[in-house]
Amino acid sequence: MINGKRIVLTGASSGIGLEVLKLLAEGTDNVILAASRHAVEKLTGFAPNVVPFDCDVSSAEGIEKLFAQAESMFEKIDIFYANAGFPYYERFDYLDWERVEKMFRTNTFAPMYTYSRYLKHLNGREGHLAITVSAIGQMAMPGYAVYSASKFATQGFQQAVRVEKPDTLKMTCLYPVATNTNFFVVAADGEKFEKPFPVQAPDVVARKMVAGIEKGKKYVSPCFLFAVSKVLMGICPPIRTIYWKLEYNKLLRYEKKQAKKGN
Repeated sequence: MINGKRIVLTGASSGIGLEVLKLLAEGTDNVILAASRHAVEKLTGFAPNVVPFDCDVSSAEGIEKLFAQAESMFEKIDIFYANAGFPYYERFDYLDWERVEKMFRTNTFAPMYTYSRYLKHLNGREGHLAITVSAIGQMAMPGYAVYSASKFATQGFQQAVRVEKPDTLKMTCLYPVATNTNFFVVAADGEKFEKPFPVQAPDVVARKMVAGIEKGKKYVSPCFLFAVSKVLMGICPPIRTIYWKLEYNKLLRYEKKQAKKGN
């Protein structure tokens, strides 16, 4: 368990982030939780060592606002966990620049800007940056083209800055598979659809991530099956083709159901 640290956590109003927050709240850590106004109202009084803070991390202004708040409370941010992110579940066959940009601002631009801003805050001191990348940042999925692209970009970014970063900065990246949260409610605007295989419980993912941060791990892959499947798919690519076909069939079934509702 992490204890006695000053932590900033984004995207903690639900899902993996909320489960991480629960674990941190059990210890002696002081946590600033960045969330929307609605989530801040919901989480006010969550725990005496947790301070909900209303800001939008999909903009530079929002991230600067968050750092200003943290710097007014903490002499140093020991751990910054950039966890905020959201998906779309859809066929990418439309023209909508703003829709795509919205996702990249949260899933990709935010952790990139946070990295640089955190280095400025640390000013040579030791720190620890954690980022939720996602297994989909290592293998794209049908129905998640834009989300996959945003996570592949984040994956590429973390690979490059690991080489560039100062030795005083630790980085831990999380690669969860599909997690049974409201992630899938947001993905299709509340419409039900079949989740990709396999699915993990958010508390399991959170425990492994918190343990990974505590141990200073570079990467946390909470699903053993995904790690094994990557090896198998590398050895035998047709396995991946079959898996993609099965997942694409889920998208087709979803589209068929939506078409029936529209008639």
